Amino acid sequence: MFQRFLALVESRPGVGKHDAAFLFECLKAGLAAAKEMDGKTNALGGTPPNPLLLSLYLLNEHDFYLKVHPDQKEEEVTKDERYQSLLVSVSLDKYLTIERLSPKESTFSNRFRPEISTLNLYLSFLLGMLQRYKQGDPRETLVVDMLVKAFSMARCVLVLLTSGFETEAFSTWRTLHENECVLLVLLKGGKDALDSYLRHMRYALAFRGEIKDKEETDRVFQSIKEGMRAHGLKSKDMKRFIEYGWMMDLPFAKEDEGFKLNFRDGVERLAGLGSLRKEYETSSEIAHSSPLLIYSNKGYFFIKALLNLYSSFFRLEKVFSGLYLPQAGEAERERYLAMRGLYRSELLAVEKYVAEEAGRRSKKGDAR
Repeated sequence: MFQRFLALVESRPGVGKHDAAFLFECLKAGLAAAKEMDGKTNALGGTPPNPLLLSLYLLNEHDFYLKVHPDQKEEEVTKDERYQSLLVSVSLDKYLTIERLSPKESTFSNRFRPEISTLNLYLSFLLGMLQRYKQGDPRETLVVDMLVKAFSMARCVLVLLTSGFETEAFSTWRTLHENECVLLVLLKGGKDALDSYLRHMRYALAFRGEIKDKEETDRVFQSIKEGMRAHGLKSKDMKRFIEYGWMMDLPFAKEDEGFKLNFRDGVERLAGLGSLRKEYETSSEIAHSSPLLIYSNKGYFFIKALLNLYSSFFRLEKVFSGLYLPQAGEAERERYLAMRGLYRSELLAVEKYVAEEAGRRSKKGDAR
């Protein structure tokens, strides 16, 4: 057991070498205390404590103590019996309360079920392919960065759904949907849209006071004011112009009489996803902590979040395939196409089933 514990101590990234013998003694003391407590109070329900989980609580507590007490040396701390007692007590308390006694949310699925695991597999593969591209420089990698964030948020929705947080998953889809709509408009608008979006990113930095150079900030605000005058906007429109004004010079925005400086009549409309307005509005209602967040039918919002997630995924996967699959190496492209051939039909079957279930629930009106 000590060798496995030693391997755990030494495998943790970014953590200096610790006194493994001391920590192992703490672990043994914690396990013994847990068994004794179980005998008196049935705290573990008759099942043995988990050494790995308790070890992780111990290691992280010890790491944190040393970080916030830089004046104390580990070799001195580990000789203090009071510290050892506190470390064991706190770690055991957290293990028992969080891992064994914490109320668990009821769930409608788990990470092993195909509607979750297949999409998770697909998303992981896509993210792996995107890791081969440069990231983090908006001037060159904006589209890659947005796709990475979109697929990452999709995985986040899956985690929330399998953890019993259905309304939170649906409100996270809202953010994914916003990201998707912006991406679609940028791709539709081409270089002009990308350049304008980057310029307005700079405007947002200045507006939030994140540009340290005052002269540069003044120049950016002057550019904002000139842009607003050119479009006949008033000072009260500044925030909306900064956030949505990047679309105003796009030809298809000028041609759309219903275009406005907001998300639903601006970004979503130009992205061609206006049919999702009602879904977005419901999700926004939850995100802004309306009674719908508190008093909602968990099963209804599980289906709703999953259906909209699949819908977004298929559109984003199409973007990925069109932009990056042609650039992939032959071997990687063949692996991707093989995976796509194997799993896409299952994903489509899940979407069809979930859509039918959503239709049945909508007719029953069981959102609450």
